[in-house]
Amino acid sequence: MKYLHTMVRVADLDASMAFFRLLGLEELRRKESKEGRFTLVFMAPPDQPECPVELTYNWDGDEGLPSDSRHFGHLAYECDNIYDLCAHLQANGVTINRPPRDGHMAFVRSPDNISIELLQKGESLPKAEPWASMENTGHW
Repeated sequence: MKYLHTMVRVADLDASMAFFRLLGLEELRRKESKEGRFTLVFMAPPDQPECPVELTYNWDGDEGLPSDSRHFGHLAYECDNIYDLCAHLQANGVTINRPPRDGHMAFVRSPDNISIELLQKGESLPKAEPWASMENTGHW
């Protein structure tokens, strides 16, 4: 058994790709099907091309998006500094739904309401403001 990828449907391909670029992912490959009327974009961290997320965009729309997406679960990414990444995301308009109060874990949502877990690489960072006292926003 070999892991291949995780697929998520997206309503706005450009907005979704911009979000995943903020996380540090890069486009690996793309497939467009005129017959099927869809585009597939595979994105991954630069040093992990074997672990892509497949963004599936249906040209004629997808009435189920965005929804709660809780049936999906979440994608998880490890980062070198969770505080820096959350500050970068927040500065670019991303809501930090579950702030990294513990210096270890945070949750955000993509433009298509996909829950993304961010985990600190190695040991948790020391608790720091503004994260330590920040409340949750929405659900994750």
